[in-house]
Amino acid sequence: MKKILIALSITLCFACNKKEERTIDYAVISGKITNKSGVVTINSFDRTFSEPLDVAADGSFTDTLSTDKNSYVIFDGTNPVFIYVEPGYNVNVNYDAKDFENTITFSGEGAVVNSYLLAKNKNEKALLGNRYDAYLLDETDFKAKFQTIKKSSDSLLDTFENIPDDFKALEKRDLNYNYLARLSEYERYHQYVTKNQSFKASDDFLKELEGLDYLNEDDYFFSENYKVLVTSHFREEADKLAKQDSIEIDIAFLKTLSDIPNEKLKNNLLFVFANNSMSYTKDIDAFYTLYSKNSTNEKNNAIIKKRYDKLAGLSKGKPSPEFVDYRNHAGGTTSLEELKGKYVYIDVWATWCGPCIKEIPSLKKVEEDYHDKNIQFVSVSIDKEKDFEKWKNMVNEKELGGIQLFADNDWSSKFVKDYEIQGIPRFILIDPEGNIVDANAPRPSNPALTDLFKALNI
Repeated sequence: MKKILIALSITLCFACNKKEERTIDYAVISGKITNKSGVVTINSFDRTFSEPLDVAADGSFTDTLSTDKNSYVIFDGTNPVFIYVEPGYNVNVNYDAKDFENTITFSGEGAVVNSYLLAKNKNEKALLGNRYDAYLLDETDFKAKFQTIKKSSDSLLDTFENIPDDFKALEKRDLNYNYLARLSEYERYHQYVTKNQSFKASDDFLKELEGLDYLNEDDYFFSENYKVLVTSHFREEADKLAKQDSIEIDIAFLKTLSDIPNEKLKNNLLFVFANNSMSYTKDIDAFYTLYSKNSTNEKNNAIIKKRYDKLAGLSKGKPSPEFVDYRNHAGGTTSLEELKGKYVYIDVWATWCGPCIKEIPSLKKVEEDYHDKNIQFVSVSIDKEKDFEKWKNMVNEKELGGIQLFADNDWSSKFVKDYEIQGIPRFILIDPEGNIVDANAPRPSNPALTDLFKALNI
């Protein structure tokens, strides 16, 4: 974002010459990270923006951030640093990557707010304990735990001096939204951790959400917890529409968002959803047409148009992006070009990915059923280089079949970027000529996969 800083400097100088005031719409972040070991990135909390942070050899950095977003995350590969910015902030952050918890400090304009948020996160983490265990609790104990967290955070906020009143008022509401958001996700998370899919929360469990205003613009752009509640609310509305009109849920969600009367909320919700989900849609053209018809934010639309153009190249029948000389667990290297002549079913996964591991038994069963058919099963790990041995050991321990490959640059591998992969596991089916059959093929656990294989006479 150095270009932004230069452009802003020129603009400000020009404005000074004309003796006009210019509204500052950016923040400056700087600092020093000692003992960093990898690439450092700066990311928006909503995942719509991410780029490398230019860090000098001594660990120092300076950059500018657009304040159309308030929440960012600096990530050094191990430690996430949550940064809150407002126009005019000049936040300095310093820490030792090998002793993050004990060394991180903030200074400069905006330091008191970020110091409070750091203290709040540490406090909440200590009170919460193991999140998995929290969702094992029954309804009464679960509510009591998060009421305790809310009360403690409220008290902590009151102990910090010099926090701006407008921030404090928004933060007070966010602490309540945090409590409500955890209640809203309790049922499905309790189902998951207890492995009891029939569990239903009591009728009055979500009584505290009744009458909640889902169109509060100030709270939406301040509170990530409020965003969770808003998004969840409109997803429920979309579920009803999908069932009513027998349409795909992503199309129903876009239609539901398009009816929101607040234009800023509507544009942001449409953008975040399109940016994170367009690569998974079954009908890219219908998805993009519906999005572009209802979004009025030109900056967002330019980003989504660029993604659409790229995703359109991944439609059925298009030549598949290639991978070249990926290390093979069996020895040597393998390129996608070498696998032509058979269908290729690719599993993009990682050893740290729980949903990926969950698919392994189903994948092994499908491989067994089709071992003598005209198809190759390929698993591509996007683990980091430091976890290469961990990957090799897991392949051996779980007796993984098929062709086991290790990508050349984890998430930044060209194959991963070309396929617009933003989440794993991801499954891809390619035909014997090297053309795409399905860039988002069904998972092995989904019966639709074998239906697809049968339809192709594999």
